[in-house]
Amino acid sequence: MPSVLVHAPDEPVILSAPAAKRLLERGDGDAALLYLALLRRRGDAPPRSLAGELRWDRGRVEAAEAVLRDLGLIASQAPPAEPADEPPSYRQEEVAGRLEESGDFRALADEVERKLGKRLTTADLSALLGLYDYLGLPADVIYLLVCHCAERTAVRFGPGRKPTLRQIEREGYAWARRGVDTQEAAARYLRDYHRRQGALPGFMRALQLGDRPPAAGEEKYLLQWLEWGFSPEAAALACDKTVLKCHEFKWSYCNGILRRWHEAGLHTVEEIEAGDKRSKPAPSTGAQAAPGKAGSNAWMRKYIQQREKEG
Repeated sequence: MPSVLVHAPDEPVILSAPAAKRLLERGDGDAALLYLALLRRRGDAPPRSLAGELRWDRGRVEAAEAVLRDLGLIASQAPPAEPADEPPSYRQEEVAGRLEESGDFRALADEVERKLGKRLTTADLSALLGLYDYLGLPADVIYLLVCHCAERTAVRFGPGRKPTLRQIEREGYAWARRGVDTQEAAARYLRDYHRRQGALPGFMRALQLGDRPPAAGEEKYLLQWLEWGFSPEAAALACDKTVLKCHEFKWSYCNGILRRWHEAGLHTVEEIEAGDKRSKPAPSTGAQAAPGKAGSNAWMRKYIQQREKEG
């Protein structure tokens, strides 16, 4: 009887009998498919990077991966990689197939093209599909993400500048790590973002840097100080101490001052000034003066006082 199996002889995938027995006994089809995909890649690909090939969302991949770990078919000592470590790459035919079969994803791609004012390339669509399929972000959340990135880019680089899909992808993975995966969570995140951004001009003026927007590196410092709970006035105090010590403003030195205050629990100007007073050493007395100064003549003053008494 001829074989009923058809396969390419140059791509053997060998499933051992013990592995087949465990998979059959478990009866989990997703785990079996993921294991076959891993065998096809010879175990060189993290399970979650195969989401595009399997056309699964992130949750489905993680569930199947957990089954394989439980069965002892993949290593259990290493935790799954963070999403941003291994973004999937989709082939052109995979992207085309998803556009054809998913009206929701097709509508999202059309809206993103309109928002960015350009035709999306296969690489662009692959990044967009990774957010939608691999991370499992809903289409409405992804569109809010795109709008947020477009607004941020226009503010930072001027009207007409648009973010790339790679920049949007990086921000999308940051949203996923923060748990921003629903419309409500996105709305809360964006409200907090605008609150933090609204505070930055006050910090720039307090540091005597004018009304210009902060550069990316400067913004990182300012957002950290805001997260620590400092006001622009406290930052101005740290700035003064920085200039007195360094004879110029240095971001890293100023950050070090604020870090020490934060670790000491000092955040308001009143708390900082009170803390400085407590930490100042007591003034030296005449008897404690250093040799070579007033203290070195003490014997002479004592001799003169004794002579005056005798006289």
